[in-house]
Amino acid sequence: MSVYLYRWGKLAFRRKWIVLPAWLLLFLLLGGLGAQLQKPMTDDFSMPNLPSERATEILDEHFPGMSEAFAFDAVTGTYVIGAPAGQKLTDPANRAAITGIIERLDGLDIVDHSEPIIDPITATEEMGCLTEQPDPSTCSGAPLNVLNTEAPETVAFFSVPFTITDFADITAEDREAAYAVGEAAREGGLTVEISGTIAMEQEMPSGKSELIGMAVALVVMVVAFGAIVAAFVPIITAIVGLGAATSLIFLSTSALSVPSFTTFLASMIGIALSIDYALFIVSRYKHELAVQDSAEEAAGTALGTAGSAVVFAGLTVIIALVGLSIVGVRFLTFMGLGGAVAAAFAVLTAITLMPALLGAFGKSLFRPKLPVIAQHDPEDDSIVTNGTRVARVIAKAPAITMVLAIVVLGLLAAPALNLNLGLPGEDSMPKTSTVRQAYDLRTEGFGEGSNGVLQVAVDLSDTPADQRPEALDALRAQLASYPDMDLVTEPQMSEDGAGALLNGIPKSGPNAQSTKDLVQSARDAEAALNEQYNMSYGITGTTAIYADIDHVLLSKIVPYMAIVAGAAFILLILVFRSILVPLTAALGFLLSMAATFGATVLIFQEGKLGLIEDPHPLVSFLPIMLIGLVFGLAMDYQVFLVTRMREEFVHGATPTEAVVKGYHHGARVVTCAAIIMISVFGSFLLETDVTAKSMGFALAAGVALDAFVVRMVLIPALLVLLGKWAWWMPQWLDKIVPDIDVEGARLRELQPQKTPVDTNP
Repeated sequence: MSVYLYRWGKLAFRRKWIVLPAWLLLFLLLGGLGAQLQKPMTDDFSMPNLPSERATEILDEHFPGMSEAFAFDAVTGTYVIGAPAGQKLTDPANRAAITGIIERLDGLDIVDHSEPIIDPITATEEMGCLTEQPDPSTCSGAPLNVLNTEAPETVAFFSVPFTITDFADITAEDREAAYAVGEAAREGGLTVEISGTIAMEQEMPSGKSELIGMAVALVVMVVAFGAIVAAFVPIITAIVGLGAATSLIFLSTSALSVPSFTTFLASMIGIALSIDYALFIVSRYKHELAVQDSAEEAAGTALGTAGSAVVFAGLTVIIALVGLSIVGVRFLTFMGLGGAVAAAFAVLTAITLMPALLGAFGKSLFRPKLPVIAQHDPEDDSIVTNGTRVARVIAKAPAITMVLAIVVLGLLAAPALNLNLGLPGEDSMPKTSTVRQAYDLRTEGFGEGSNGVLQVAVDLSDTPADQRPEALDALRAQLASYPDMDLVTEPQMSEDGAGALLNGIPKSGPNAQSTKDLVQSARDAEAALNEQYNMSYGITGTTAIYADIDHVLLSKIVPYMAIVAGAAFILLILVFRSILVPLTAALGFLLSMAATFGATVLIFQEGKLGLIEDPHPLVSFLPIMLIGLVFGLAMDYQVFLVTRMREEFVHGATPTEAVVKGYHHGARVVTCAAIIMISVFGSFLLETDVTAKSMGFALAAGVALDAFVVRMVLIPALLVLLGKWAWWMPQWLDKIVPDIDVEGARLRELQPQKTPVDTNP
């Protein structure tokens, strides 16, 4: 491969005015087609074959149309009303205010008027729950909080059906109109908040992270190259690569239903990888300028060596991202594919556009040199850099540095044993939002479990008619017997008499582990009840769906890691022609992941260090996304750093010398690349949403720990300890593995000799 890239690099450098217009034409063509043929993206977060779908099937059979309200992307809205301090909602003025809210809702065109909105106080009266001695079995589930002795009749809620069918169709005007109906009541002293998707902001990435990443990348590259012009070349390739990838994704919407978050990951990955890969090649080009006879030869050599590493580094990222499709979650599949497209264009621009840009800028690329910063070439073997000093310390005490790295990672990993996962719900919204305030108000009046009611849909088709009441009583008693179940409502029968619907209210919130265990226990009880009464049932609702998704995502982590790690392991064998180097790369990644999970749990789940004021379970899809993204980037840094070590070893250095020299050449690039990635991911900490914060922190921490602890401390120490065995490969495997020559050993046969030496005087 190095030979082909070497020849192409020289050709593109020489024929720059053909390559650059060709890329410009491709960029404009993809951009034009994407803009013209683009169709709206979707926000489908559904997952097929969840256990909760059984409840949906029963509802569709016996309660036609009711299942739509429990769909994952259904448009829902619940008004939660609180009385002023010292008052009750049943007071005449407050009751009139609630009636006014309902009357205003009746006048909104976004409200479905096929069925009347039920006044919560009127409904409570009809249930006989406002008497002096209400029936606890009936009134515990009433929509008005009358049994809370500390604050009787102070909180009520009622649901509103909307004509909007999809969450993506909700506009800002719709949210404002839904919120405004409670304005008069608020002026009268009532608290009126809205929960449900009708009140949730459809926040899309603002581009802030990309801008911050670009700015930091520019500063880092100015320092790395010691010149302003050279720092802009990777930015150019990033803009072109990301623009082409995004246009291709937009173009795909003309034939596919693409989730809107596809471009989110593509943007993040595209910018970071494009800059990283360009940085790697330009750094090598700068070094080759000092040792080659011409700039053209330097460009060819840089592409043949660093470019080969970029190709295989990019392939590991693509494998990791495409592997997300095995999870079976549609939006994760498309996010992975979008990121893979961006990674592919990052590689393409690095190995095709970059050498042409080097030729176009010519001698002005590293001029003017900045004072202080550009005092010497950091890759000059005669210069002792900070990277060289660190490498020598590691080489002198490899066992100590290895143990220290493992201890640090182990200590950080300890909190990961308490990992708890959940989906971002109303409890994770900013405390200033109406959705979160509605959640807290409802919790105050009815308990946290009221925010995640379990809908139990029962199929009695095979149950004899005379046994159906007994069967439902047995089911209700079974559900109510669980310690984590607060109450179970009376069953609502279907018109055909063969179906029933019960509501179970847990004691804990939707994302609590105790609630997830409750859902599983309730499902496990079905077998015995079915055997006795021929009755089957399913459990749905937000809480049940959250529990199902958590279970599916967790169950996919091991096969996902096995497939991705296995494919990357084979790829790294090709790159390094070694068994132990790919193995240590994978084991090091496991350590960095464990430490990353531990640090994220410590801060965002347990609320340590005071960085967040409202701890929550980590979002369910964070682990698998984190593994996919950081694994790809970790292998990038492994390839960048260790290929140079192998190059030195192949060219005659001892194993320890190869590690020190390779570290000297690669540490600066890996450091710069990691800083750029950390800045891109870390910028998400500026967001208000706790999910975005936790994802940004986890990704930034994952890159930092893997790059600076694993790749730059642990792996070099292991390679020194392994010595020549680090590069060992069984003879039978050596014969069947193709020699792709990533280190560019064959280039010496093609390059002109600067100083021929007569070995036979």
